[in-house]
Amino acid sequence: MKAKPLFFVGLHKPQFAAQFERCMVSINVLEKRRSDFAVHKWLLDSGAFTRISTGCGHMPIKDYAGQIERWSRCGELEAAVAQDYMCEPFILVKTGMTIEEHQRLTIANYTELRALVRSDIYIMPVLQGYEPQEYVAHILMYGELLSPSMWVGVGSICKRNSNPSAIEAVLLAIKTRRPDLQLHGFGLKKTALRSPIVNLLLKSSDSAGWSYAERMKGGDANGPLGAHRYVNAVRDMPIQMRLEMQE
Repeated sequence: MKAKPLFFVGLHKPQFAAQFERCMVSINVLEKRRSDFAVHKWLLDSGAFTRISTGCGHMPIKDYAGQIERWSRCGELEAAVAQDYMCEPFILVKTGMTIEEHQRLTIANYTELRALVRSDIYIMPVLQGYEPQEYVAHILMYGELLSPSMWVGVGSICKRNSNPSAIEAVLLAIKTRRPDLQLHGFGLKKTALRSPIVNLLLKSSDSAGWSYAERMKGGDANGPLGAHRYVNAVRDMPIQMRLEMQE
């Protein structure tokens, strides 16, 4: 039986990172920080969704490359995520660009960042689109940049957690075209992770969904307790239960 996907819990406060086996921290949190922080295995997020959705734009690539190099000395940095451009309809309205333009910018950013960062740091490329075949088209645009069995992020799916079938369709389209790719699902909550198809097709996922839930009930949206509860809930969710819940 396939093991569950690796889960990286999203944290707003890096000082709590050492409490977790795996976590994701955004460059938006770290860019003004000066001191190192204790952490185990982790992902560095480019902060793309916040930066593009608020209109401030990506950090200059050379600056981001420098930040990646600087923070790579903390813990085991498993990957730094490239600066992608999401393709949700409301994001396209904000940028005034097309999905294809966002896809090409995403590849350009990945290519430039990869050239700027030392080779022992893994830069995670991101597949973008909205409809399943748009992700397939993006694979073709990347061409040989996506080498066999690469660990690749799947963007523009976090707003579809309430509709797991839509996420399934995207992942299935990608894996049909490139079954070798190891997929990371950005921002996938328990609702989506209950799907046996999502569970089967992902190598890994992340979520900071616990923070919103804590805020809604008047809890600490930045502290570690809610994050621990979320990690435990994801860990303890049996695969068989996910299958039953989809029947």
